[in-house]
Amino acid sequence: MAAGRDPDARATPARALLRRAVSGVLVHGFLLTGAVFMLLPFVWMLITSIKPPDEIFRATLSLWPRQFYGVENYRFALTSAPLLRFAANGVLVCAGILAAQLLVAIPCAYALAKLRFPGRQALFVLTLLVLAIPVQVPALPLYIALANLNLLNTYFSMMVPFFLSAFAIFLLRQFFKSFPDDIINAARLDGMGEFEIVWRIVTPSALPAIGAFAVFSVVAHWNDLYWPLIVISDAKLAPPPLGMMFFADAETGSNYGALTAAATILTAPLVVVFLFARRHFIAGITMTGVK
Repeated sequence: MAAGRDPDARATPARALLRRAVSGVLVHGFLLTGAVFMLLPFVWMLITSIKPPDEIFRATLSLWPRQFYGVENYRFALTSAPLLRFAANGVLVCAGILAAQLLVAIPCAYALAKLRFPGRQALFVLTLLVLAIPVQVPALPLYIALANLNLLNTYFSMMVPFFLSAFAIFLLRQFFKSFPDDIINAARLDGMGEFEIVWRIVTPSALPAIGAFAVFSVVAHWNDLYWPLIVISDAKLAPPPLGMMFFADAETGSNYGALTAAATILTAPLVVVFLFARRHFIAGITMTGVK
C-alpha cells in the first residue's frame, strides 16, 4: 500500500510546481503587456522626434526613420522656444510646492498619528474627505482672491493652491503610526519639545515616505496645465505644459517632429528624477501601504 502511494506523493509537488510556473508566466505576461502599452506612447514620441516631416505623415507605418532628422528637430525646438526656461520654471514651481507641502504635512501627520486631543478622528475624516474634492471646485474663489491681490502672473499664484496636501498628510500619518511610542516618550523625558521631536527624530526616519510623496507631487505639478492656464498669461513664467502649448501655437504649426522633440526635452527631467528616486519611491509605498 505504501509503495502504491509513492507515485501520487511524488506527483503532488510536481503539479504544484507546474501550477506555480504557469501562474508566474501568466502574471509576468500580463505585467509585460501592460508595460508595453504604457511605454509605447513614449517610444513613439522618441521615434517621431527624429523623423523628417514627410515620414511622419507617410501612409506606410515604420518604426525606425529612413532618414535621421533628430538634429534638425531638436535644434528647431531649442532655438524657437525657451524650453530650458520652461523647464526651470517647472523646477522652481515644483520645488516650492513640495517644500511648503512637507512643512505643513509633517507636523499635521505627526499630530494625527501620535498626539491625543479632542476631535482628532474628526480631523482625520475631514482630511480623507478633502481627497475627494477636485481642484476645479476652489478654482474660481482662488482666482478672484489672487486677482484682487494683484498676484496673477506670478510664481506664487501657481503654487499657493497646493501648499496644503491632504494626500501628504494621509500618507505620512500612515507611516508615523508605526513609529515606536517608546522613542517619543524617551525624547519627552529628555526635555525635547514636540516640534523638536518631529523634525529631529521622527522626520529622518520617514525619508522613504517623503521620497514616495515627492515623486507623486513633482510628477503631478510638473504635468499640471489646468491651473497655470488660468493664472498665467506671460510666456516667461510658463511651466512645461503651458510652455508647450505656447510653443505649439506660436512656432511649430504642424511640425510634429519639433513638437515631439520639445516634449522629449521637457519629459526627460521627470524620467531622470524617477530613476534616481525609484528605490525610495517603492520603499515608501510599501512601508505606508502595507501597514
